[in-house]
Amino acid sequence: MYIPKHFQELNKDKLIELIGQYPFASLITHTASGIEVNHLPFYLQKKEGESALFSHIAKANPLWKTVPAGAEILIVFNGPNAYISPNYYPSKQEHGRAVPTWNYVAVHVKGTIKFLHNNENKLAVVSALTNLQEAHQPTPWSVSDAPSMYIEKMLSAIVGVEVEITSITGKWKVSQNQSLENQQGVINGLATSGEMPLTDLASIMTEAISID
Repeated sequence: MYIPKHFQELNKDKLIELIGQYPFASLITHTASGIEVNHLPFYLQKKEGESALFSHIAKANPLWKTVPAGAEILIVFNGPNAYISPNYYPSKQEHGRAVPTWNYVAVHVKGTIKFLHNNENKLAVVSALTNLQEAHQPTPWSVSDAPSMYIEKMLSAIVGVEVEITSITGKWKVSQNQSLENQQGVINGLATSGEMPLTDLASIMTEAISID
């Protein structure tokens, strides 16, 4: 990922926070057939002093057969993003020298993959993913709410995915190359849209400006 210095995010806590907020990611692998992409929800867990990401795939998905254990993979997490109109910039009214762009937040994780076939491990992955996503429900659903024999049948139809993280990088392209006045103009433009992805991006920009 090309990252100009002013768009580089080095705060690891912020990178991990984005993974938690936007867990649905693209798992990119290379097989004998070429590059493949699978779209999966992940959760991050500290394991024996190291960080690892977990998910699962359908057993019918040939990925676990075509990608060897220990292979290097890339996972891309995308945060909020939005088209940025020149009309957001106060400076555009002064001299007209402005062009559109796109603001976005992304985290790239590289690591080595392995697949989990033991039911106990797969149950742990499914339970953790479920608990994280159900946490904000009025009455959270739990894996244990379903009949145990049904869960065992479902577990036999999936394969767990574990990725040991080797590197994590982040790109926060949120108008850092613009004047403070233009940055505030973008924040106002996004915030008044009323659309959640745009207001989320406005919040991230507000935080970036306040940190700077």
